[in-house]
Amino acid sequence: MALVWALAGIWVLSPVFGSLTVNGTRPNIVLLLMDDMGWGDLGVFGQPSKETPNLDKMASEGILFPDFYTANPLCSPSRAALLTGRLPIRNGFYTTNAHARNAYTPQEIVGGISDSEILLPELLKKAGYVNKIIGKWHLGHQPKFHPLKRGFDEWFGSPNCHFGPYNDKDIPNIPLYKDWDMVGRYYEDFIINHKTGESNLTQFYLQEALDFISRKRNTQQPFFLYWAIDATHAPVYASKPFLGTSRRGLYGDAVREIDFSIGKILGTLMQTGIANNTFVFFTSDNGAALISAPNQGGSNGPFLCGKQTTFEGGLRVPGIAWWPTHVTAGQISYQLGNVMDLFTTSLSLAGLDPPGDRTIDGLDLSAVLLESKVMDRPIFYYRGNELMAVRLGLYKAHYWTWSNSWEELSQGKISPE
Repeated sequence: MALVWALAGIWVLSPVFGSLTVNGTRPNIVLLLMDDMGWGDLGVFGQPSKETPNLDKMASEGILFPDFYTANPLCSPSRAALLTGRLPIRNGFYTTNAHARNAYTPQEIVGGISDSEILLPELLKKAGYVNKIIGKWHLGHQPKFHPLKRGFDEWFGSPNCHFGPYNDKDIPNIPLYKDWDMVGRYYEDFIINHKTGESNLTQFYLQEALDFISRKRNTQQPFFLYWAIDATHAPVYASKPFLGTSRRGLYGDAVREIDFSIGKILGTLMQTGIANNTFVFFTSDNGAALISAPNQGGSNGPFLCGKQTTFEGGLRVPGIAWWPTHVTAGQISYQLGNVMDLFTTSLSLAGLDPPGDRTIDGLDLSAVLLESKVMDRPIFYYRGNELMAVRLGLYKAHYWTWSNSWEELSQGKISPE
């Protein structure tokens, strides 16, 4: 264990590039975060259904990261890690009421992201950025946790997952917001057909992104767009033009619509002439939820297990960087990366340093993006408050794995294998 934390110290204290701007301007930043989308869902990683031509093209025009990871195999902690640059064990998104319990879901717990945490949009806002979140927030559903109180200027989406439909008297359906105002609820005003999976939500989220980009293209302010949509989280949904078009059923239909939408976003950046000054990164919050497969879950390719586990299928996720004229096209980088790195790297590209009063776990990948360098660093695999495994280079050491019954596992108990 001493070796692990010695490595952690080297990781945390690695120098950051900081003060990096492009031609004296701060680049726009677009983070595309998928929900439960697996490593094996992309054609560029070998998915035979070929449902992701736009993402595959994005990879051919940028950098593909086969060894990219999330910070936790569950939705809320991984999102908290991305926006704080800190492991969930540091930013508070883990549970202590059961050993190694792998859960923190604000819709079940009255809580959210701590006021003491500093979020990426809060720092970017101080540097003049206009920030928008589209889709799933999942860092607290009460008013005090509202994303517009945490650095975002605009929001269209929901505080939580689109679970349901619920009993609208005892447990109402999850609301959707347009900035401060609730504009409807899932399954009521924003329909998701449980029988067919039909819903226009992804199209709403796409249009919000395109409108935001078009409004901001002629302004002097850089923007941060956090496009965190949830169509591939069960219950999966897709709009009518995409239903029945995939060889993988409804889940594949949702992937095809997401791929189409990302193609539209990248195309709009090109058409508006701001692509060269816009850094875009595509990834997922955790691996595919195999418990929902085959019709409601994706593929983790050759990797073991999936969401909620600390095996590769749970934490290894797709990663693609795209930035025309700045990122050399057609690269494959075997840099070990993590969603927490997007916090530190985004700050660096904006000419900002990360907060100096706390441990930041994310690395600045500017040299990887712009100079094709590779840095040594570990990847830590946590389940709740337990360090389960560590990867360094080509080697991964498991300290804990699961070998007990499903009944015990559901109670948050684990046993060494």
